[in-house]
Amino acid sequence: MISAQSTTNRLVAYLQMMRPANIVTAWADILAGYAAAGLGAITPDPTAIYPLLWLLLATTGLYGGGVVFNDVFDAKLDAQERPERPIPSGRSSVQEGIVLGIGLLTLGIVAAAQVSAISAGIAVAIALAALLYDSVGKHHALIGPLNMGLCRGGNLLLGVSAVPVMLQERWFLAAIPVLYIAAITLISRGEVHGGNRMAGQVSLVALALVCAGLIGLSLLPSYGLLPMLPFGVFWGISVIPAFVKASREPSAALIRHAVRSGVISLIVLNSALAAGFSHWLYGLAVLSLLPLSRFLAKQFAVT
Repeated sequence: MISAQSTTNRLVAYLQMMRPANIVTAWADILAGYAAAGLGAITPDPTAIYPLLWLLLATTGLYGGGVVFNDVFDAKLDAQERPERPIPSGRSSVQEGIVLGIGLLTLGIVAAAQVSAISAGIAVAIALAALLYDSVGKHHALIGPLNMGLCRGGNLLLGVSAVPVMLQERWFLAAIPVLYIAAITLISRGEVHGGNRMAGQVSLVALALVCAGLIGLSLLPSYGLLPMLPFGVFWGISVIPAFVKASREPSAALIRHAVRSGVISLIVLNSALAAGFSHWLYGLAVLSLLPLSRFLAKQFAVT
């Protein structure tokens, strides 16, 4: 008979593989995309929230499944570098990870399909991109960061797909998370043994392009620079100093700090996008996810 303690330990191991703090940042992607689709304003129609709820469930499955498969593919490497993780520590197994990962990715696709066929197609693309990154992409210096960025860019567009026709007008928004995640992925390569300054410098260039993108969006008539600005400044303060330190002194500790700051601050970046496309109150609503993500980051690993 399986004891209650054993079951609890296994559930905790599953949660650790799913990176709950990161999933909250994926919710912020959806909320920002939802605002970019023109749905950030308060509406008297209660059914308008249904697509949002389905897409939040979809990204939970897609992101959770993607990072679970990351641990599955890295099981042998983690046994050497991170033996405390669920699979190498024996608290879970590769087989359980595969079942959990497939279940979560399937949940993500099915939930997205409740919104539209286009949403389902984006979800399938995200799932495939995540599996490609986990299995092959992460091992390539150039393809890996782009691959991971495409996953988050697709996630933002998944939020936009709440109004499928808006994808024709907002598809280019995916470039912002692509650049941002590419910057994080580039610098994260040294989080175990230390990195190199070149990767840090390239990541800073990518961050500069993200800043330019946030400001450049003000050329759109539906985007407000002033509502975005406080959130954009907060994002810069939260991320740029950590990346500069890691670039100057690429030690494993500083790189881990930069990566963690970058991942958690995805919420701040999304709050800036959301405020620009809707209202500063909606931006605050997205930003309210930050304390939850930070709390979860203290309980579960982010990288």
